[in-house]
Amino acid sequence: MDDTPPPAPANDFAEDRRPSKSQIKRDMLALLDLGRELISLPPAKLAQLPLDEPLRDAIALAQRINSNEGRRRQVHYVGKLMRQADVPALRAQLSLWANGSRDQTRTMHRLEALRDRLIDSDEALTQLLERFPGLDIQSLRAQIRAARKEARDNTALPQGREPARKHFRALFQTLKTLDFEDETF
Repeated sequence: MDDTPPPAPANDFAEDRRPSKSQIKRDMLALLDLGRELISLPPAKLAQLPLDEPLRDAIALAQRINSNEGRRRQVHYVGKLMRQADVPALRAQLSLWANGSRDQTRTMHRLEALRDRLIDSDEALTQLLERFPGLDIQSLRAQIRAARKEARDNTALPQGREPARKHFRALFQTLKTLDFEDETF
């Protein structure tokens, strides 16, 4: 008799590495949902996305179809074409449009805080002028004075009246034009 152990089963778990049918179906439904989202976008935003020409044409056709069954079939065709698309890039761009960039939000908050400091004290204006010597000082001071007056007038408003925000917003728009390359201001 041979004392060698019997050969191990030839089960290399190749089947376990394949995605299940359920996972494949979930992936296809996710692509279908992404395709529906792309179909709902306006043409200007679609032009900004990295789509190949057949997918772009299929989306444009789906947007023009009014028949429910025809549109459903076209949506499924778009979902099929989505298999070759750069899905992570598309999702990233859609997320950016939907939620906005964290950097943009952070910048807007910094600008709002700067605007509030400019309205509250002249020291912030001095610091701003040191950092940006080419600013139109007269125009900026006029905007700050108008925003301060607007703030004082708003505190005296009777209950239920909307406060004026015209100069407050104009000062913010002026600050948005400045180029803040770092976050130290």
